[in-house]
Amino acid sequence: MGLIDDINKLFDHRIRLGIMSILMVNDDADFNRLKELLDVTDGNLASHLKALEKEEYILVEKQFIGRKPNTRYSTTKLGRREFRKHINALEKIISKK
Repeated sequence: MGLIDDINKLFDHRIRLGIMSILMVNDDADFNRLKELLDVTDGNLASHLKALEKEEYILVEKQFIGRKPNTRYSTTKLGRREFRKHINALEKIISKK
């Protein structure tokens, strides 16, 4: 099993990489915060979040704050493990000369 096997195609896109990076260093983040940090449209962000949710890499928690809907995202144990594996593989590839 080589380094390339640990590269996760789901994290190949900068937005999904960004979502996971943000969620790895924060307990959670809501939709608007992710949108602001990543500078993306609602639809674009939603489709990438859906892809991560489908693979069970993130948890989605919907609630109301006052009368306003709020959706918060956090990583799952599986998501953290797969993301670390991906980042470690990238670091090893980059450090090879």
